[in-house]
Amino acid sequence: MENKKSKVTTCTLPVVGMGCAGCAVRVDKTLHEVKGVREAGVNFAAQTAQIIFDNDLCSVEKLKAAVQAAGYDLLIEDRDRAAATAEKLRKEHYAQLKRSCLGAWILAVPIMVGSMLFTDITYVRYALWIASTISLFVFGREFFVNAWHQLLHFSFNMDSLVANSTGIAYLFSVFNLFFPEFWIGHGIEPHLYFETASGLIAFILLGRTLEARAKQRTSTAIERLIGLKPKRVTIVDQEGERKIPISRIKRGQIIVVHPGERIAVDGTVTEGSSYVDESMLNGEPVPVYKEAGAKVFSGTANREGAFRFRAEKVGDETILAQIIRMVEEAQGSRAPIQNIVDKIAGIFVPAIISIAILTFCAWYFLDPTDGFSHGLSTMMTVLVIACPCALGLATPTAIMVGIGRGAEAGILIKDAESLQTARHIDTVVLDKTGTLTEGHPEVVDMIWTKGELHKAVLAGLEKLSEHPLAEAVVRALKQDPTPHIDHFINIAGEGIRGKVEGKAYYVGNGTSLEADDIKISDEIRSAAALWLKEAYTLVWFADEYEVLAVLALNDRLKATSAEAVATLHKMGIEVCLLTGDHQASAEAAARKAGITRIKAGVQPQDKAAYIKSLQAEGHCVAMVGDGINDSAALASADLSIAMGQGSDIAVDSAQVTILSSDLKKISEMIRLSKATMHTLHQNLFWAFIYNTISIPIAAGVLYPVFGTLLPPMVGGAAMAFSSVSVVTNSLRLKRARLTE
Repeated sequence: MENKKSKVTTCTLPVVGMGCAGCAVRVDKTLHEVKGVREAGVNFAAQTAQIIFDNDLCSVEKLKAAVQAAGYDLLIEDRDRAAATAEKLRKEHYAQLKRSCLGAWILAVPIMVGSMLFTDITYVRYALWIASTISLFVFGREFFVNAWHQLLHFSFNMDSLVANSTGIAYLFSVFNLFFPEFWIGHGIEPHLYFETASGLIAFILLGRTLEARAKQRTSTAIERLIGLKPKRVTIVDQEGERKIPISRIKRGQIIVVHPGERIAVDGTVTEGSSYVDESMLNGEPVPVYKEAGAKVFSGTANREGAFRFRAEKVGDETILAQIIRMVEEAQGSRAPIQNIVDKIAGIFVPAIISIAILTFCAWYFLDPTDGFSHGLSTMMTVLVIACPCALGLATPTAIMVGIGRGAEAGILIKDAESLQTARHIDTVVLDKTGTLTEGHPEVVDMIWTKGELHKAVLAGLEKLSEHPLAEAVVRALKQDPTPHIDHFINIAGEGIRGKVEGKAYYVGNGTSLEADDIKISDEIRSAAALWLKEAYTLVWFADEYEVLAVLALNDRLKATSAEAVATLHKMGIEVCLLTGDHQASAEAAARKAGITRIKAGVQPQDKAAYIKSLQAEGHCVAMVGDGINDSAALASADLSIAMGQGSDIAVDSAQVTILSSDLKKISEMIRLSKATMHTLHQNLFWAFIYNTISIPIAAGVLYPVFGTLLPPMVGGAAMAFSSVSVVTNSLRLKRARLTE
């Protein structure tokens, strides 16, 4: 996404070649060192990099070159092609992992059995060597290749630890196999560690395979959204009906939608009618009726009927494309807490290598009898049991699943920081029109003095009016055809006048009725007085002698607004109404919604000041508005939430966008934030605890008490389990309950 005015580009690019959290830290550091890069963040779980750079100083080609020089790669093709390439590479890598894991285990089992029972047979010892060689350098080849690439760039990652531990065990065993007399001459019995090396490879490959499988499930929200787009559509032109790929759709083309098909792009219905499932937009299961003139949106599903519509937004302009882009960027973003984790991951591998060497030295010098063998075993165990991957996966997997869960519920969260902030919200400020209410006036009641004989006249006059209320009156009266209007005039501040068959009529706010000696019946007066108390807007209709009707209009409260406010109150969150409407109208809406704190008659430029006053009182404030006239207040709030539906939604104007405009989604979003951060903290706690406890045990701290050491293979299995457990814990968010 390019900002033409500031010449700054923001992009999210797939990264290839990252094997652990240390890799993500290195890529992040590399990107920050490129001239012109303003911000960069690498997400290990998503395998993406979010980059903001100055176009005059940098380009995606320069970024790619820098990352390649560091031993990785960036995919800089267009969005769809890059995503497809990245997905293809992930699937190929997963398939390769499964093959390698299967092969490693097929060899590891007989190697372990042979090492335990038959090492006194010479040809078995050589068979173990050959099988172990295949296990390490065929099925475990990736660890050594990646470790070598890291070494060439003076860097280390998890593959470096695996390659070091298994490589040392293998080389030491080969030396002992061919030159046993060296140790025998020193009074030491030579041991073979082929089962340790091959077992480690098998366990770690199993862990990587399970981890890759689990990580694939964290991105199901994106896959589901992409799956909502049909591959081909039916268009109608001079050649008749024909099928074309979705990529060839152009604005203005007429598209046919048959029963059961998904809508490909955004547009307006031109012919036919049907019910359309828009749950991907609003999260509601009830289908929406569509007829000529209605808007339809990409990704929604047609039910039984058939219709045609004109394409208006195609490609990246569609609402579905915007949602996919927003979810991708959000899942690739970093929570503030991730910065601390990345700093730890950046020094983790060198620190573990140092600890492993110190462990070997300590055993060698402190245990004269078995110091060498015990030192070698503990060194290998320390190298493999330490796991920066668990730390690296703790935050991004929770964020990815949480944001994906929100997208599936119709809640678009812009970035990880917003998700982290939402759990602290204690005050929600609501705009009135379009947020608390439907956003468009409707006739809620009317009274006529002479039956309804003059309905067509009133409808005819209002059809000529440009007043915002006129459309609501015409819609309520449902009169077609209407009589011809003569001498139509618009009187500023009063209303409209016109003649039908020589008789004059007036429609307006009633300010000129008494001055013109127009008769108003007692029934009309009492009804009008009652409606004014309810803060309804009145439309008066009269002829030359008397009032014929009065209509009450109101911007209705949304069906779920009162329930949503009550839910927020139950959660201990204060709700305030902030509106530019007059006090009576605001009080009436607030009373129905259950809101007690009101600030009415506020100009747009003063709304931000009200938000700041709440913050000065110590509140963490979420502002909910339409993202346009509330922009200053949204920018001032701790969390900005835009309510919108369909193509009118301002996806980029707020930190959170509620697609359905349903206020109940606010409480769901706060619950999602709390659940996500709780899961994230669980992940970090167990990742830190795992490493804090496992490294000393691997080094042999319990040996004086129990007389046994932790085998390297058990260490490898524990390391694999730690990464898988973090991802699996994050996946529990898919089942998080967001409603009461």
